[in-house]
Amino acid sequence: MANENGMNFEIPAEMRAMAEKSVEQARQAFDTFAAAAKHAVDTAENQAKGAQAGAKEASELAMQFAERNIASSFEFAQKLVHAKDAQEVMQLQTEYTKNQMATLSEQAKELGQKATKITGKG
Repeated sequence: MANENGMNFEIPAEMRAMAEKSVEQARQAFDTFAAAAKHAVDTAENQAKGAQAGAKEASELAMQFAERNIASSFEFAQKLVHAKDAQEVMQLQTEYTKNQMATLSEQAKELGQKATKITGKG
C-alpha cells in the first residue's frame, strides 16, 4: 500500500487478523447487550401492563362496592322515612350498622385478595 510519499506501508497480517477479531468481538458484545436490553424492556412493559390491568380491576371493584354501599344507604334512608316510632328507628339503625359492618368487612377482604393477586404475593 503506497502513501502520499510513495512509500509502501503494509499492515501485518497478524495485526489485521487481530483487528478483525476485535471488531467481531465488539459486534458480538453489542448484539448481546442489545438483546439483553430488549428483553429487559419487554419484561418491564409486560409487568407494567399486568399492573395496570390489575389496578383497573381493583378500581372497578371498588366502584362496584361504592355503588352497592350508596344504594344500601338510600334503602336505609327510605326505611327511616317510613319508621313509625323511635324504637323502629333504633332497630333499623342497629340492623343497618350490623349489615354495613359485615359488608365492609367482606369488601375489604375481597379488595385485599385482589391487591395480593396484583402484586403477585399470593
